[in-house]
Amino acid sequence: MDEASKQPVLPRVWRPRSVRLVAYGLGLLIVATLALLAVILPQSWGTLDRFLLVGMGLMIAATLHLLARPRLVATEEGVTVVNSIRTHVLSWAEVVDVQMPIGEPWPSADLADGTTLAVMGIQSTDGERARRDLEEFQELLRHRGEAQEPDRP
Repeated sequence: MDEASKQPVLPRVWRPRSVRLVAYGLGLLIVATLALLAVILPQSWGTLDRFLLVGMGLMIAATLHLLARPRLVATEEGVTVVNSIRTHVLSWAEVVDVQMPIGEPWPSADLADGTTLAVMGIQSTDGERARRDLEEFQELLRHRGEAQEPDRP
């Protein structure tokens, strides 16, 4: 963080910690378990069966990766919101506000076109860290998100 203005230095990336640890840890455990099982299965199991077993573990790990993928990236040019499936690239002026009411799993950004967007890169499961991350992003939004007023003749 820049001490003079109390704003994070850009570019800044926010990622959920707890969800990533659980998703990647569980994915690794599942793949390792199914690989070990494929090795120790009786001879009556064919080679294709063993490969399919490991393949199933890899598919489960890939699905868990979708849970661990979210992030929020702030740069000088704008904001990138990466959720499980989609990525949204926004200019600062497009993001009007961001709030995370108590009990919600992640913040919602109000956009200039009247829609809302889930910001899964900050998750309430991270507790105090999520609150600090949200405050950092809100501070950046206050300084960068407001569009310039057009010059009046």
